[in-house]
This record gives sequence, structure tokens and C-alpha cells, in this order.
Amino acid sequence: MNKILAKPVDKKHDLFSIAELAGEFNISTRTIRFYESKGLIVPDRVGTTRVFRRRDRTRLLLILRGKRLGFTLKEISEYLELYDADQTQATQTQHLLERVNSRLDMLNAQKADLEIAIQELESMQKYALDQLETQTV
Repeated sequence: MNKILAKPVDKKHDLFSIAELAGEFNISTRTIRFYESKGLIVPDRVGTTRVFRRRDRTRLLLILRGKRLGFTLKEISEYLELYDADQTQATQTQHLLERVNSRLDMLNAQKADLEIAIQELESMQKYALDQLETQTV
């Protein structure tokens, strides 16, 4: 499984280049530009150069974690908007809990379906092996 692991950041390091973030999160600069085009991160500009702040880095971490867990960009965007709007994070946390519960329900249903499919395939495999064994005897 491909986990998103961010390297520890030097406390004095407040600005990041696109290449630094891409390297840190093992993603392409194109991916970062895509999230920027969707409005999920909004770096500052110094001339034509993108300058990312800690806030952008944190948002990128949340985006990548959300994608890894199967959330849509729309769901991630809603979560990030709440993160910005609610300093207490109560609304954000409630929203997150609802989304996580929904995602868990869906994954558990898929898991049950997979277990049934595996059992049926194993049964068919056993039947086919038994048939081949009786035909060769």
C-alpha cells in the first residue's frame, strides 16, 4: 500500500518550491499544478515562481491523504473549506466523521462482496480441479 509520508519539516522552513513539495510527497509537479488549478492550494507568486507556504504544504498533505482514502476532490474541497472557515474545527470534525463513516460503510460492504466472490471462485476452482482429476483417472 502506498502511504503518504511527509518528511519532518524544519521549523524555520516556511517557504517551499514546487520541486521541494513534489520531492517531499513523491508526486509530480504536474500533480501539484493540477490541485492548484482546482483551487485546492493557492501558492503565492514571486514573479512567475510559485512559492508555497506551510498552509499549502498542510493542505497538500490533506489532499493526498484524502485521495488515498478514496475521497473525491469535491469531498476534499468541502473539507478544506470547512477547515478554513471554522477555527474551532467542530464543523470540520463533524463533517469528517460523517464522510469517514460513509466511506467505512461502503468499504465494508465491498469487503463482504469480495469475500463472497472469493468463496464462490474457490468453490468453482475446487469443482474444476475435481472434474479434471476424475477425467484423467
